[in-house]
Amino acid sequence: MAGRGLSAAYITKPVSIAYLTGFHAEPFERLMALAVRSDGATLIVPALEHQKAAAASERASVVSWRDGEDPYALVRDAIAGCSDVAVEKEALSLGSSETLTSRTDARNLSDVGPELRRLRRRKKQAEVDKLVRAAAITDAAGEAVMERLQPGQTELAVAAMLGSVIGDLGGTLAFESLVQSGPNSSLPHLRPTGRRFERGDFVLLDFGAAFEGYNADTARMTVFGPPSEQQRQVHQLVLEAHDAAIHAVRAGVTAGSVDAAARRVIDAGGYGDKFFHRVGHGLGLEAHEDPSMDPGSATMLETGMVFTIEPGIYIPGWGGVRIEDDVMVQPDGCRVLTSSDRALRIL
Repeated sequence: MAGRGLSAAYITKPVSIAYLTGFHAEPFERLMALAVRSDGATLIVPALEHQKAAAASERASVVSWRDGEDPYALVRDAIAGCSDVAVEKEALSLGSSETLTSRTDARNLSDVGPELRRLRRRKKQAEVDKLVRAAAITDAAGEAVMERLQPGQTELAVAAMLGSVIGDLGGTLAFESLVQSGPNSSLPHLRPTGRRFERGDFVLLDFGAAFEGYNADTARMTVFGPPSEQQRQVHQLVLEAHDAAIHAVRAGVTAGSVDAAARRVIDAGGYGDKFFHRVGHGLGLEAHEDPSMDPGSATMLETGMVFTIEPGIYIPGWGGVRIEDDVMVQPDGCRVLTSSDRALRIL
C-alpha cells in the first residue's frame, strides 16, 4: 500500500477476507468488509456474524451492524481521511463503488485484486495441511461410494450419497457433485439428473470435499459390466494424458507446457478435437482459482502452487472420460494430493 501511495484497502470478497483474517462467512445481501490501514485493520460484519468473527480474527478489530442500521457509517469510520483506496474491482459492483465514494472520504479507487490473487497462489504450510486433509476425505468418500454403485440407481441419488459420505468423514462439499452416466458423461458440466444407471454405462464421478474452507477436486470412472474396446481405449488414453501432464509439472515450467503434455497424448490418439477444455485449475479457498492451466499459458509455475490435472475426452451421444487429481508444485516435480485408484473400475 505504501509503495503505491494508498492510504487504505477496502476488501469485500468473502474469500479474500477469509484468506487475510481466517474468518469465513457468506454475508449474502448484507455488507461485509475488511478495511486495512497502516495503523490497523477493521472487520465490518453483520451482527449475526459478530461472535464468529471475533473468535476467528486475531489481527483485526471487529465491529458489526444490525439489520435496519447503516453499515456505511462503520465503513466511513474505518477509512476516515483516506482518499486513495485499494478495492477488488471484480468483487465491487458499480453501485457499491458509487456508494463508497459518496459516503466516505474515498475518491480514487485502484485494484488490489491481482495482488491478492498472487499472494494466494503459493500455499503456506497451514493451507497445505488443510488441502491434504480435504484430499484424503475425498479419496475415502470416492472409494466408499464406488462400492455402493448399482444398476438402477439415479445420478441424483449417488450425488446425494457423495455429500452424505463426505459429511460422515468430517468434510463438507467443495462444490455440487457431478454424477454423469452413459451419454450424459459427454457433457462435462451437466448436473445430476434422474437418469438410471444401465448395463454398459460409463459413470463419471467428479466431486470434492472441503476441510476448514480448503477444497479438493477429483474425477474417477467406472463402467457397469465388461467395458467395450472403445471404452477401454479412451480411458487408457486419458489416463496416459493425465500421467504425462503430472510428469511435466515442476517449478519453473509454464502452465501451458503442462497442458501441452496432456494434449499431445490425446492428439496422437486421434481424439484431439474431443479434448476442448484446459488441463486444470487452481485450488485453495475456492474450488476454481489461480493458476489457470490454459493452453499456451505463460504463467510460470512456482513451488507451493496447487491445481488440478484433469484431461478428458467427450464423444457426443456415446460418453466421456475425465480423470482428475490435485497436485502441489515442488522444485523438481509435484506432490499428488489425491491418491485413490485411477483405473477403470468394472462393476
